[in-house]
Amino acid sequence: MHNRLFYIKDILKIAIPIIYGNLGFIMIGVGDVVVAGRYSTDTLSAISLATAVTNCIMIFGIGILATISAILSNYRGEGKNIGKYFYSSLKFAILLSCIACGLTLSCIPFISKVGFEPNLVQMIKDYFFITAFAAFGAYVHCMAKEYLQAHEIVVFPNVLTILCIFLNLGLNIIFAFGYGIIPEMGAKGLALSSLIVRYFMGAVLIIYCYKKLKIHAGKTNGYYKDLIKVGLPSSLAVAVEFTGFNIIAIIMGRVAGIYAAAHNIICTITNAAFMVPLAISNAVAVKVGYANGSKYYKSLKEYAYTGMKMSVCFMAVSALLTGIFAKQLASFFTPDAELLKICVPIIYILCFFQVFDGLQVTLSGIFKGLKQTQIVMISNIFSYWIISFPIGYFLAFHCNMMLNGFWCALVLSSIFLCSVMFLYMCHKFRKLSY
Repeated sequence: MHNRLFYIKDILKIAIPIIYGNLGFIMIGVGDVVVAGRYSTDTLSAISLATAVTNCIMIFGIGILATISAILSNYRGEGKNIGKYFYSSLKFAILLSCIACGLTLSCIPFISKVGFEPNLVQMIKDYFFITAFAAFGAYVHCMAKEYLQAHEIVVFPNVLTILCIFLNLGLNIIFAFGYGIIPEMGAKGLALSSLIVRYFMGAVLIIYCYKKLKIHAGKTNGYYKDLIKVGLPSSLAVAVEFTGFNIIAIIMGRVAGIYAAAHNIICTITNAAFMVPLAISNAVAVKVGYANGSKYYKSLKEYAYTGMKMSVCFMAVSALLTGIFAKQLASFFTPDAELLKICVPIIYILCFFQVFDGLQVTLSGIFKGLKQTQIVMISNIFSYWIISFPIGYFLAFHCNMMLNGFWCALVLSSIFLCSVMFLYMCHKFRKLSY
């Protein structure tokens, strides 16, 4: 029992500040949704459809950068000085930012041809244009946060995120509704607020890295190779998952914008709870990575199993509370009766999804620490595109379940995903010697 408590405390030492930061990050998104919903249902529908595409583009680079802490933790375990990897990480983040910005801008001419409601098209285009340039701030922030996390410095970057909740909310209200000489900008204002906050967060963390850590130039042979080898499959896995969720918003948004708005609200609710197992996953990736680099395989396994149990227990409690307060949760985002009628039944389905979603992200963190992310990519592709999407489409349109059908399919795919990754993890663990 004492041994188990040691691993729980060691994971929580890293995870708790990350939990606060992750919740802060999702609360920034909640601020966007709440202000948009209060501004108008059309505005909420427009940003829901816009983020359904922009998130899929942005998350690809974020997924690669999110492996920095696991890779550098392995290096620390091997006894390497990781101060020399800062500049290489920064260059890599800027390169990915340029790619994400270009891809987002290239999508704008096609927005009017997709089949969205005409009154939403211009708002979606405006949101796309501004969000494209926000990539630089978002990617630099992610890089700096991961670099600090590799040093197990997690308090400051996550406190910063919490403070930015209020900055973002204030800017959202000012830019969306207008104030003084600032005109009312609606969806465009929400995008502008996010851009400013992302640049601010990125700039502050870069300055903090320079002040706090010993950064120096040096040869980083093999680092980019490791980033691609570990980060690319992990990023593709995250991109597949995000695309799986966001394609639902696009498909249902073509039926009616209100479905995209409902899907955004449901995703925001589940993302709030998801931030806790995501933080545990980040902590486990660092701890497993260090143990893997040091070849402390007994500790590696203990961190892995402890992290999984923590995530499942938390998400089970979250699912119970979500089900009890389903109507109140939906009402927080919108007063629209028609929108609430769509959201509440799906929240009950969401309760089943949450537990498996928490387990799968923790398993992904374990594989990051092991520097073996191919299984995460393969199982995500199969789960979302072979199971979730076809079954969801059938239930939605052939069984007339609409958005409920897609969420039922997401539950099935998450069960499959967890099963595959857990069995593969057990197989890999049997090969590790103490």
